[in-house]
Amino acid sequence: MRPVAIVGPTATGKSQLGIALAAALGGEIVNTDAMQLYRGMDIGTAKVTADERRGVPHHLLDVLDVTETASVAAYQRDARATVERLLEKGRVPILVGGSGLYVRAILDDLEFPGTDPEIRTRLEDELARVGAEALHARLTLQDPLAATAILPSNGRRVVRALEVIELTGRPFSATMPKPGPARYDTVQVGLDLDTEQLDRRVDTRVTGMFDNGLVDEVRTLLPLGLREGRTASRALGYQQVVDALDGDGDLAVAAAATALLTRRFVRRQRSWFRRDQRVHWLDAARPDLAEAARALA
Repeated sequence: MRPVAIVGPTATGKSQLGIALAAALGGEIVNTDAMQLYRGMDIGTAKVTADERRGVPHHLLDVLDVTETASVAAYQRDARATVERLLEKGRVPILVGGSGLYVRAILDDLEFPGTDPEIRTRLEDELARVGAEALHARLTLQDPLAATAILPSNGRRVVRALEVIELTGRPFSATMPKPGPARYDTVQVGLDLDTEQLDRRVDTRVTGMFDNGLVDEVRTLLPLGLREGRTASRALGYQQVVDALDGDGDLAVAAAATALLTRRFVRRQRSWFRRDQRVHWLDAARPDLAEAARALA
């Protein structure tokens, strides 16, 4: 018995395949989507409903408040404990999600440097003063390899990279995940589609989210601290709706921006997962997808 990981870009049907495999193999789902950790963030993260789960137990969903900052190190601890508990029970852990670092945190022997509140606060204050691009320019000088892997607009990741460099005296790129060694004998099943077809799926998904209550979901979460949450507030769709509600209220612009940014995110996901030669890729549109994935497992 070994874990199975269903990976790949957003909107390829990972959740549905994971449930089908769990039902066929006697498994349970372990969430590997960073934003599905948050309670109340359901529509915008395409979280499976209770009915859609078909009685299959799901783990590591709805474990954080929107004010809490997601930590890969904490997730790694909890997810590995869940995987090992399932294996001891004779249940197949089915890892499902598109957050590449979270998948790797479970499967590979990765170590995550600690944090220093004083350094982090100082860098975050500087981020607020000078902006992400200025800090990214500094990162380019200190660690060019890390700078190429982090978007100049991603202030949170830039701050983390600079914090690790200052804290450890080593390049942040030295701590960035690389394939292997594997902690578990896991089969990784990757789902993908051609770019045009996947872009259409993304656009359809985003339209559905806005039609089915994403804006009301955001309004419900704002009094609970969504705006103040360092991680949750950056989630695709949520940030764009908050910006619209705080600005001119143009939700059509928010929807268009969400679709555009999600299409870009899909390309980054694909690039991340394609670098791992251990992934067995399947066309997400094939009619016998569940059977093909089960044959690999």
